[in-house]
Amino acid sequence: MIGGAGFVGQRLVQALRQAGHEVHVPGRDDPGLLARDLGRVFYCAGLTADFAARPFDTVEAHVGLLARLLQAGRWDHLVYLSSTRLYDSSALPVGDEAGALTLQPANPRHLYDLSKALGENLCLTLAPERTAVARLSCVFDWSPGSPGFLSEWLQRASTERAFQLDSDAALVRDYIHLDDVVQALSTMSALGERGIFNVASGANVSNGELADVFNRAGWAVELARSTRAQPAAVCSVTRLRALGVAPRDVREVLAAHLEGARTWN
Repeated sequence: MIGGAGFVGQRLVQALRQAGHEVHVPGRDDPGLLARDLGRVFYCAGLTADFAARPFDTVEAHVGLLARLLQAGRWDHLVYLSSTRLYDSSALPVGDEAGALTLQPANPRHLYDLSKALGENLCLTLAPERTAVARLSCVFDWSPGSPGFLSEWLQRASTERAFQLDSDAALVRDYIHLDDVVQALSTMSALGERGIFNVASGANVSNGELADVFNRAGWAVELARSTRAQPAAVCSVTRLRALGVAPRDVREVLAAHLEGARTWN
């Protein structure tokens, strides 16, 4: 498990071990990593929130180490974690795994996208029979320390019943719960899948809709502004569902969680 100490990696390691699998999580800069037979690999290493401040670390995490692993070739199957953010600059209504991407090398924000796309390219061209790419949408969870907008919102809701968020009610994202991500990644590895899979719910949900779920459950959540709705590609999940993986709608997950959390404060 490369990146097994991260947000997704930790939960995936826990789930695999509970299922009876032996899981090795090498330390950073493990000198023996490339000399061992690694079996099935999950490549979870990466930077998200601080990629702009750490450009060289971002490229090393998304591409550098991956390239050395692929070149060494001492593994049976590899799942590379990428992102549905690759669709953000597309004007297409659907984020389809086979669709062409639109990326601008001169755009500083696209450092993240370009490095992930290069990682995908290395996997799919140098080892197409042994690799799968998981493009993750916005992953959330309510456990302490979970990163991301919705995760931080949920953690705040554990101690506050009323608050305002400095965000736009019209902003939409595709959210997927961490446990559904773990199921998807485990399935892709177990089946030895190849190619690209959107690991997403397949539904874009606005901040305003999320706030409505909280408010119906007894919270008082306000959003700082509400502008015109911004179009965003809807992630196709046809390939994911064909594996028997059906991620839950974020609104249903939130409603169930909040229903069981009424005694928080």
